[in-house]
Amino acid sequence: MSYVASPSRYADMVYRFCGKSGLQLPALSLGLWHNFGDTVPVARQREMLHTAFDLGITHFDLANNYGVPFGSAETNFGRILREDFKPYRDELIISTKAGWDMWPGPYGQGGGSRKYVLASLDQSLQRLGLDYVDIFYSHRFDPDTPLEETAGALATAVQQGKALYVGISSYSPGKTLEMAALLREWKVPLLIHQPSYNMLNRWVEGELLGTLGQQGIGCITFTALAQGILSDKYLGGIPDSARVNQPGGGSLQRDHLNESTIARVRALNDIAKRRGQSLAQMALAWVLRNPEVTTTLIGASSAEQIRENVAALQNLNFSTEELAEIDKYAVESGINLWEKPSTDQHV
Repeated sequence: MSYVASPSRYADMVYRFCGKSGLQLPALSLGLWHNFGDTVPVARQREMLHTAFDLGITHFDLANNYGVPFGSAETNFGRILREDFKPYRDELIISTKAGWDMWPGPYGQGGGSRKYVLASLDQSLQRLGLDYVDIFYSHRFDPDTPLEETAGALATAVQQGKALYVGISSYSPGKTLEMAALLREWKVPLLIHQPSYNMLNRWVEGELLGTLGQQGIGCITFTALAQGILSDKYLGGIPDSARVNQPGGGSLQRDHLNESTIARVRALNDIAKRRGQSLAQMALAWVLRNPEVTTTLIGASSAEQIRENVAALQNLNFSTEELAEIDKYAVESGINLWEKPSTDQHV
C-alpha cells in the first residue's frame, strides 16, 4: 500500500527560524547516522521515516559516510524517498555532508579540498536520487586545506544549483567567523552550524553560541542524548542491544560509561522524573532551551523512540531552580569525539 502522510502532521510540531534566514526547521530533526545502513531492515527504516514525517519532522540529516557500509544510509533513504516521499519532496529539508573519510586514495580521505567536497556531493546526489539537497555541509574543519578553498567549494555547490543552503559542522568559533566572512564574498550566507552538544558535553556554551547569535547563523546540535548515555538505557549497566555492541557503534566508547558519569546520569534521571519526563525527553528539552539553538537532531532505532522524543516538546520550560540543580550534574565528561576539529586541530 502506498504511503499517505498524516493530514495532521503539522498540528503539534514546533518550528523555528534558522538564524536570520527565512527557513524554518522543526525543533527536532531526524539524523540518519545510525540505523539506516544495510545492517537494519528496510521495513524498520521505512516505519521510522514515516513516523517522523507524520509527527511533523520535515528535516532528514545525512552525510556521505553514514550507514554500514559507508553511503548506505543515503542509498536506503533515496529508495524510500523515491518510493514513499516523492509527492512530499517540497515539504522536506534533506541535508548531507562531506568531510570525513569516504573512498580510497588521497582524494577520498576527507577534509575540505575542492576536489573531495564537490566529488562527494555528486556521489551523494546520485545515491539519494536527487538533483539538489537543501543543505550541504562541510562536515569538519580541515587544517591542511585553505579555508578559502573549502568556502569556494561550498559556494560552487550553491551556484551550480546542487544545494540551496550551506553549513558547517564541528568548527571552532574563530573558524566559523572566518567561513562566514569568506562565504559573504561569494554572496552565499552561512546558514547553519552543526556542533555536538548535550548535558555532558557543553563546549558550545563557551563562545560558539554567542558567535552564531551575533552572526545570525542557525544552530542544529547533534548528540543531545550523548549517543544514548542520557537515556534510561545504561542506568543499570550495558545491555546487549546497546549501540556499543552493534555494527558501526564504535563511536560510543565503553569508557564513556564509567561509574562517575552513570552516577550523575542517575541524578539527572531523578530530576526528569519530577518533571514528568523521561531522561531522554528532558535532555532534548534542555538543549532546546537556548534561543540560539534552532533544532536538535534525534537518532532512533525504532518508531517508538521517535514518538517518545517528539513528546519532549510538550514540556520545554525549565524553572531557575531546575536549571541550577541540573548544572550540578551536567558537567563535562570527556565524551566529545569531535573536540579536535572544533579546536582547529588535526584529526
